[in-house]
Amino acid sequence: MKNKSFAAGLKKLFGLYKGPEESFFEDLTDTLIEGDIGAKTALEIEASLRELCKKEKLVSEDDVLNGLYNILLPYVKVTSLIPEKDKVSIYLVLGVNGVGKTTSIGKMAHYYKQKYGTPIILAAGDTFRAAAIEQLKFHGEKNDVRVVAHQHGGDPGAVIFDAGDAMASSGGGLVLADTAGRLHNKDNLVRELQKIDRIAKTKASEGCYKKILVLDATTGQNGLRQAEVFHEAIGVDAVFLTKYDSTAKGGVAVTAGKELNLPMLFVGTGEKYENISPFSAENYVKEFIGKI
Repeated sequence: MKNKSFAAGLKKLFGLYKGPEESFFEDLTDTLIEGDIGAKTALEIEASLRELCKKEKLVSEDDVLNGLYNILLPYVKVTSLIPEKDKVSIYLVLGVNGVGKTTSIGKMAHYYKQKYGTPIILAAGDTFRAAAIEQLKFHGEKNDVRVVAHQHGGDPGAVIFDAGDAMASSGGGLVLADTAGRLHNKDNLVRELQKIDRIAKTKASEGCYKKILVLDATTGQNGLRQAEVFHEAIGVDAVFLTKYDSTAKGGVAVTAGKELNLPMLFVGTGEKYENISPFSAENYVKEFIGKI
């Protein structure tokens, strides 16, 4: 994350710290909320820091900033997913339209193929949008991996079924499955995802089925509400945070970890396939509060 303006504002606030004064903590809460941390979590962070400052008698800017770092770090959950050799892994990729889902699938295909040599199949499970099928075929071609796709308007569950069979018959590997993201039609989407979820469970090897939510780092609290919908529908195992650049305040990673217990998996910082990194909680929190 290269969000200097938010971090600079936070650092400026800490530069004014002269002791555990009420006005400082009120301003801190407001600043955290502006950074896309939810109000409930922001108030908890503020209370923890207030207690720490009084207990440890912290007076310097650096000490207080380090205190905030140590409070925030456990809030941010992180995980890693590595496909098991000779087994069928299915990673169902969730997210609303516009968050960069198909691009993120392309990046994960590149990452797992290059880093682990994993055989990859892309499954075009968003049959609702013709453009999504074409985009996935494009990413498959660029990464030189197979794409399983049916016609526009077809049954997405059947696409996942066929992709799982294809991977099983080729000896195992990773299926990265796209899904629809039309959250404005929530009830239909949830039913569709629950059906796909049941099918994917039967096609993946035991313990090899995971659900990855793609979240746009710039959407703030809207992102958290999206996460709640998908998590309640079928459960989410990990988050891929996209558009993690100068426009992102990025606090959604703190709130998702604290309120939904959702771990971060990858971060995307650009359009190229190489612009994917395993999520680092330490780097994230340092950047968020301006220690980097």
